[in-house]
Amino acid sequence: MKIEQIYTGCLAQGAYYVESDGEAVVIDPLREVQPYIDRAEKDGAKIKYVFETHFHADFVSGHLDLSRKTGAPIVYGPTASPSFEAHIAYDGEVFKVGKLSFVVLHTPGHTMESCSYLLRGESGKDIGLFSGDTLFIGDVGRPDLAQKAAHMTQEQLAETLYDSLRNKIMPLADDIIVYPAHGAGSACGKNMSKETTDTLGHQKASNYALRANMTREEFVKEVTTGLMPPPAYFPLNVMMNKQGYDSIDEVLKRGQHAFSAEGFEVAANETGALILDTRDPQVFAKGFVPNSINIGIDGNFAPWVGALIPDVKQELLIVSEPDRVEEVVTRLARVGYDYTIGFLEGGFETWLKAGKEYDSIKSVTAEELAEIAGREKINILDVRKNSEFQSEHLADAENAPLDFVNESMLQVDKNKQYYVHCAGGYRSMIFNSILRARGYDNLIDVKGGFKELKETGKFAVTDYVCPSTLL
Repeated sequence: MKIEQIYTGCLAQGAYYVESDGEAVVIDPLREVQPYIDRAEKDGAKIKYVFETHFHADFVSGHLDLSRKTGAPIVYGPTASPSFEAHIAYDGEVFKVGKLSFVVLHTPGHTMESCSYLLRGESGKDIGLFSGDTLFIGDVGRPDLAQKAAHMTQEQLAETLYDSLRNKIMPLADDIIVYPAHGAGSACGKNMSKETTDTLGHQKASNYALRANMTREEFVKEVTTGLMPPPAYFPLNVMMNKQGYDSIDEVLKRGQHAFSAEGFEVAANETGALILDTRDPQVFAKGFVPNSINIGIDGNFAPWVGALIPDVKQELLIVSEPDRVEEVVTRLARVGYDYTIGFLEGGFETWLKAGKEYDSIKSVTAEELAEIAGREKINILDVRKNSEFQSEHLADAENAPLDFVNESMLQVDKNKQYYVHCAGGYRSMIFNSILRARGYDNLIDVKGGFKELKETGKFAVTDYVCPSTLL
């Protein structure tokens, strides 16, 4: 028996490959499916089923392509109604895979079709629980995402989740391993641990939502308190997962169309495409194609794309490091952005060699900003989340969260100069590039962000407040 968690950090997502006696299943696969196929071939195994725990909101699953390429049926839990052929399992249905068995546990609450897959060994002993977004390590699935589809309030969904946890999951043995679909950083929960697996017994003892004496009313209140609005792309991903989408092969072929500098400029001018520059923030700052938006590939790339580009059908033109184009197109497709129409061949250097006009954003170090602040009054924008800002910030800073950039932009006076920082420099460049494309020319980026500003010891900083007390 082999159980492999295939964890993708930028999405905080866990897919699973389980193999026994020449048969395998893949649970909640990512959009690019070849690695699963290669893994099974290496083991000399046949992928027998593609198990889906629910209709995902934060990424586009690879269930359709994987089923199409392997012949393995897609399995959903009770009440699911996809637009494509799938096996809709009943509560308690058993699927045999080699010498193992998977038992479907209908666990609604995060969504109404949500299910968990209980893994049993050859002897009949329960081994693990693939809990999807029902149970995380340190948290449970948020109950507000499926309100419209379920025709229920978040409180009603939370009550349903309470019953699922109490009746289906908590009675299971303490020694089984919980394998959730997400870890810390996912927007599908609010208090997830950095650990990506745990025993159920430890979760019963440590997870706030599994307290033995917790009433239904306490559960509903605690699970629904502090929920931030979900990213705008979530319902669009649900729709793609439920109704279908283009094959990843077609998306990759379309997105890797190479443009010369001249062709790239024509495409930018004659289409409604957004220019997305995925290079390192400080490399981007030194020079970029005018009106480009910077979201660095070496960061929480896909979630920020989803949060800041509201339409998954938005056409995109890519500027990246020349050897990372396929990676960029793939990671965009993971969250449903399938309409990359091409990239600048050779990267930004091609643009420079062609003598094209370019733009730049000024940056300063924390020490340089301290010297400037010692000479003159300055305006500081902190673009971290409000909870981060409330926890600790420069005494003179104003909070303008990147998460709500359209509202934050209203705080910015085009005639004033601002020094913009986040925690480490990734988000501030995104913020600066968005506003630069909208005609805000007086923003200066602070390298290294709040971390380095604080370390100078030259700025007044508010007293630290633990973020968990701010919920």
